[in-house]
Amino acid sequence: MNTLDKAFDVARARKPHVILPEMDDPRIANAAAYLQANGLAIPVPLAAPSGRQLEALMDMRPMKEALAMRMLQKPLIRAAAMLSTGEADVMVAGAVSPTRRVIEAAAIAVGMDEGVSTPSSFFLMSFPDGREMIFADCAVNVAPDAGQLADIARASHRSATALLGHAEVALLSFSTGTSGTGPSVERVREVAAATGFTGPIQADAALNSAIAKQKGIDSGRANTLIFPSLDAGNIAYKLAQELGGAQAIGPILQGFRRPVCDLSRGASVEDIVAATVISIAMSPG
Repeated sequence: MNTLDKAFDVARARKPHVILPEMDDPRIANAAAYLQANGLAIPVPLAAPSGRQLEALMDMRPMKEALAMRMLQKPLIRAAAMLSTGEADVMVAGAVSPTRRVIEAAAIAVGMDEGVSTPSSFFLMSFPDGREMIFADCAVNVAPDAGQLADIARASHRSATALLGHAEVALLSFSTGTSGTGPSVERVREVAAATGFTGPIQADAALNSAIAKQKGIDSGRANTLIFPSLDAGNIAYKLAQELGGAQAIGPILQGFRRPVCDLSRGASVEDIVAATVISIAMSPG
């Protein structure tokens, strides 16, 4: 059973409350109906602004009550506040709203997970030979500095553990170990020192233990690939799709205290359902 099938089983067992603040979009409405009809989730309507939401917003970010109430008029921020108060277990948005707005709402009303200060994303990559991997970050951070890249690696470790059962993180580079130099290699080397994850390492050594051994590094079993830039990550996942026949599920947001899913604005009903159940599987349960 692959990870997506397992996520469907988790969703059926939990039947969490999911807030979908873009119900005016027919795709979201149809996905919500499917989730409910198949016992995967309980869609929650966007509630009116409440004292609980107001308190949650002001607890996250000190501000005047009048400003907080104005912010709660925005559907995305109100949905994120509902997630923060426990009125919903998962938030799913982005079919209509830009990614930056979904991230902004989650950052304001939900906050970041412990030890993480950078929102990021990942794709769950499912290959024809049965292998499944996490690719990050392929959608959000264009040129992460060392601190941001470390955040991406830590968040991806948690995502892989939740979805795949274990995480073997590889910090990818054009260089393995001490074989190369340059600003990007040094940045990855700094992240490896800060996080304890393997790197810098070339992709072949991260995935093939025989090649890793030839290069003098104990690796080759990675299931979580951290790319040094958005260029590298986005190119890699699309090549894996087109040349390797991989299914790419995502991008899924990570790093927040509660599950927040950002959809592609071109997402189909099937895509929305899949992204939702993956987000449910990542929730504490």
